[in-house]
Amino acid sequence: MTDHTPSAALLAKAETLTEALPYLQRYAGETFVVKYGGHAMGDPEAQRDFAEDVVLLKAVGINPVVVHGGGPQIGAMLKRLGVESQFVGGLRVTDAATAEVAEMVLAGKINKEIVGWIAALGGRAVGLSGKDANLVIAEKVQRTEADPNSGIERHVDLGFVGDPVTVDPRILTNLAADNFIPVVAPVALGADGATYNINADTMAGAIAGALGAKRFFLLTDVAGVLDKAGELLTDLDEAKIAALKADGTISGGMIPKVDTCVAAIEAGVEAAVILDGRIPHGMLLEIFTRRGAGTLIGK
Repeated sequence: MTDHTPSAALLAKAETLTEALPYLQRYAGETFVVKYGGHAMGDPEAQRDFAEDVVLLKAVGINPVVVHGGGPQIGAMLKRLGVESQFVGGLRVTDAATAEVAEMVLAGKINKEIVGWIAALGGRAVGLSGKDANLVIAEKVQRTEADPNSGIERHVDLGFVGDPVTVDPRILTNLAADNFIPVVAPVALGADGATYNINADTMAGAIAGALGAKRFFLLTDVAGVLDKAGELLTDLDEAKIAALKADGTISGGMIPKVDTCVAAIEAGVEAAVILDGRIPHGMLLEIFTRRGAGTLIGK
């Protein structure tokens, strides 16, 4: 007699779908902003996983908005063209030549690659930058640093590097309502008519706040915020973050990431998540399972 009992693997898949049901119901119709970048962008398998996740989110009634980076790709193109790069405080000094290359790489090559990955899996993606429909208006970044000899603070000119000043998300909400997935490059116009390159984390956080997104996902190259023993901290709020910054647990490049998440929450985002973009389908694990996959930052 043939055994028609489903295999353990099939039963496990059914259990996973059952576990996801309350989350599917909770997030239907909501907006998620996803900052995509880091080394996962250079891995074809990770690229496909990311595109699959985005298409799945749209298919189950969630409205994803993707904001991408591209620092390594800009650096590689500048090297090919023989343009020297300088950095101050982790930000690339962007002269006119560098700004032109950055826009070409971000709004051209990378943006359309991501649109292509999503389209190949059946999604309807539209690539744009902060310039389109005045989505983002930027202003020149103002930075200071201590003089290594005197210790006196001095102004540093980063060139065409900007911060978002205003965000008009109507083009994003209109695209989402028409069943499109917006993919945004971090380039924007300033009120002075100049083109500014914006840090992708900052751009994504500002867009998430303007949209009042349910979730803001910041995909990076680490598991999330780690404690001093290297263990993942799964739940944080502003007070805990302040304490962790004060005792040095949160330091270096993680500081601007958590600051971006806190700013997004203060602007109206329900919660932000920092997680490793290299984990296969890590975003889905974070959204649709009880275990999660990164650091959730809430109010």
